[in-house]
Amino acid sequence: MELKVINEQGQEAAKLQASDVLFGREFNEALVHQIVVAYQANARSGDSKQKDRSEVRHTTTKPWRQKGTGRARSGSNGSPLWRGGGRIFPNSPDQNYSQKVNKKMFRAGMAAILSELARQDRLVVIDDLAVDAPKTKLFSAKLKNMGLDGNLLVITDELNENLYLSSRNLPNVLVLEAHEADPVSLVRFAKVLVTKNAVAKFEEMWG
Repeated sequence: MELKVINEQGQEAAKLQASDVLFGREFNEALVHQIVVAYQANARSGDSKQKDRSEVRHTTTKPWRQKGTGRARSGSNGSPLWRGGGRIFPNSPDQNYSQKVNKKMFRAGMAAILSELARQDRLVVIDDLAVDAPKTKLFSAKLKNMGLDGNLLVITDELNENLYLSSRNLPNVLVLEAHEADPVSLVRFAKVLVTKNAVAKFEEMWG
């Protein structure tokens, strides 16, 4: 599989021969959906708390007498059927939302995402990406020269301090190291800019 390599002016400079296993795989929508949902579920903290009928604040007085009113029997206004009553199956603080994804499935899902990005021309490769000083203006101008000033995910093999500091104030740009790449970010951003060394790391991790 050949990937387009651009220079700092956004022009195609060369072609990079990449792994067909990682960048030439067929798109499996069901698998990609599964790993994206699992990644988001595993990020949930599960700290929400709801009260059951024994925990809500309510009077212990019977709302009305048992018989003779023509109304349904009721013994407590803390019942889940009443407004302000407790929940029948409340969330607990130790709720576990995590989902298990096998390593082979995760690798296959990431390969499917990267392959689809390459097919849609949303994945571009650059030899190296560096900024001379920690200035957002410099980094923004560099991206603009490459024609990548929109919604962008940047993946490098190693994130240096200048690149991190100059990118963190750009609201539509996220810079990650190769080992931090996740399925949600890859799917969410319109364009993905990857360095050559990051491509090599991808092939090492998932190829």
